[in-house]
Amino acid sequence: MATRRQLVEGLEPENAVDRTLEKDFVYNGGPKSATATKPQSSASAPESGAGKGRADSSPARIPLTVRFRADYAAALKRASLERQLQGVLPNTLQDILEEALEPWLRDHGCLP
Repeated sequence: MATRRQLVEGLEPENAVDRTLEKDFVYNGGPKSATATKPQSSASAPESGAGKGRADSSPARIPLTVRFRADYAAALKRASLERQLQGVLPNTLQDILEEALEPWLRDHGCLP
């Protein structure tokens, strides 16, 4: 059986860690290097949201979870798929729901 070691014995010495890289990784979501540049987008790469029927200046979106009637969900999904096949906009679940909710929110004074 192998001899047991303390956990701290496996850690690198304190001076071997660059604290700025460590903080960037922890607080900014990933490693950053001084030579890292913004990735070049190729002409053939579609932009996020391309073909989704959204304008470039669409507002920020947040996740929202709701419980929906099963028959409404099935009808909405079917409508979305049929509209996608026909190339009709709006055709995503999100865009259809936003288009349907906007008049209700305006009528009830929730949107300007």
